[in-house]
Amino acid sequence: MTIENGDPIPAITGATLADIAENGIWRGASLDINPAVLAVAQTLLAALQGTAPTAELPEELRETVVAVRRQAATATAIQRVPVADDVSLSVFTIKQNTAEPRPVVIVPAGWNPFGRLPFMVGYLSLAARGYHVLAYTPRGMGHPGIYYSSDGFIEVAGRDDRLDGSKMIDHAEGLFAPSKVGLMGLSYGSGISQLVAAHDERVAAVAALSTWGNLATSLYDNGTRHLEAVKLLIGFTGAGKDDEEAQKAKFTEDTWRILQNFLHGREMEEVVDWGTRRSPEAYIHLTNARNVPTFYSNTWHESLFPAAEAIATFEQLTVPKHLNLWIGDHGAPEGFGITGFPSVGMPLDEQLRPMAEAYAWLDHHLLGKPTEVPTWPVVNSQVMFTYETKATIGGGRKITKPARREPLRSWSEATTGTETWYLSGTNGNGDGALSDKPSADWTRPFTAGHLTTAIAMDEIMGTGQKEWSGSPKPYDPAGFDRDRLLVWSTEELADGRRIRGAATVRLGLRVEEGDAATLVAYLFDVAPDGSARIITHEPFTATGLTPGTDRTVHWTLQPTAYDLADRHRLALVVNSRDPLYSFGNEENGTDVITVTSLAKEEALLELPLG
Repeated sequence: MTIENGDPIPAITGATLADIAENGIWRGASLDINPAVLAVAQTLLAALQGTAPTAELPEELRETVVAVRRQAATATAIQRVPVADDVSLSVFTIKQNTAEPRPVVIVPAGWNPFGRLPFMVGYLSLAARGYHVLAYTPRGMGHPGIYYSSDGFIEVAGRDDRLDGSKMIDHAEGLFAPSKVGLMGLSYGSGISQLVAAHDERVAAVAALSTWGNLATSLYDNGTRHLEAVKLLIGFTGAGKDDEEAQKAKFTEDTWRILQNFLHGREMEEVVDWGTRRSPEAYIHLTNARNVPTFYSNTWHESLFPAAEAIATFEQLTVPKHLNLWIGDHGAPEGFGITGFPSVGMPLDEQLRPMAEAYAWLDHHLLGKPTEVPTWPVVNSQVMFTYETKATIGGGRKITKPARREPLRSWSEATTGTETWYLSGTNGNGDGALSDKPSADWTRPFTAGHLTTAIAMDEIMGTGQKEWSGSPKPYDPAGFDRDRLLVWSTEELADGRRIRGAATVRLGLRVEEGDAATLVAYLFDVAPDGSARIITHEPFTATGLTPGTDRTVHWTLQPTAYDLADRHRLALVVNSRDPLYSFGNEENGTDVITVTSLAKEEALLELPLG
């Protein structure tokens, strides 16, 4: 037996689902789709269409397929729907077998070379709950010529993508005559969902998962380009990772030009304008005017759409709204529930909870079903690493008690006070201290432009997936190369700290050559045994510097919810380069950056407390 493109139907076992639970949607530093995700999607599609026996599926997936086939009869289809004279999109639909009006949920696929295919579990979960479903691959995405791929060129959530979403609503209305229209998307699909909802009065609710609010600041903030994420995404469209001509052919001419300018740090004002026009935040007045119920989720260690920009947009919404903030990185919390395991009829354990809550949001606003949504806090913030774990065979960890979640009426409530820690100098002898007394007129130099072991993550999304499943990345501050970074730390804190919000850093900066420098600040939790975990970080690039002249700079780190345990130390590390970002110094060169503390502008760390 084969699936539609002629490939053999994969066998799905408990081990397949365990792979997705442990490793998530994405795999490896090269940003590939987990083969287990594709196997589940292909087999579910074949089972749903009757070309594969459901008996060979694990029980929970089998029950979901049987339920959907009963409710939808044989009314599932793969179509190509025209949206322009020369562009048609790959569409998958599930039609409820009833004359009773039912809502439809439209799902634009996330950015990946397989388009709508990997998220089959999500479509079945929606259908089993009683929704018509229309899932589609946004224009230009997918391997050329394959059934899940769409025609056209990628605009990155541009005007045509928004209009395509409205044409999908047109198609759904003709096919289903739905009672209401909802949109749900993960990642790229979440941004498109918000943009369509802001402009199309037919949308009654949105669930935006691992989402962004401001694409411009996601890509470029504090004078620093989020370089590695964009490089990986360009190769993740279906064109191949190493074929620049094939990659170029996937994008509109203007989009490719903008992306090349971004990669080379040119015409950044135009890049920012381009990103702003693709940001839900730019149209929040429309969303608010229409009162579109909006569900957000994001993660503390987001490598694509950092939490700060998503929170800033969410806080401006005046509509019925909810924000979940989770441990991990992009797609990790929702991954298992949308690609590997249905949540219908299953216990709401921690792996399924992120998607179960998204479905509950839609149920409340589209189906009118009794749910707990009216009692939810506006924000539910998961406190980092407060889960309990035990060792598993093979060296990993398994969560035995979930991380604590804190309800808030708004994210601004998370911070109830601040604590100032002043940075000290050492005159070249060892690390500096974080103390409660200002310290001025000191200098601390280090060699810039080198990678160190103090980095935000080993792999985009991979490191965060391990965090989500109970294994945060360990750090060894004693092994940090002091010639290429600087360290300041507190003494052991007897009472620990409840860190809630965004820390800020202020310090003096001096270069001897050139006119630019990048600093990356990391905040670590250092245990009594010397091991450490990362709390938060953020880069900053200063330009227009005058060699030999001090300049005071300050910037805000990414927000967090973190409990520093009793007798742990807080450590601030500053270096000049992280694999995620562009940097303003010569690579592996001899440039020296000197951190200083000027009188009346003493170097400090302002810590948010809650």
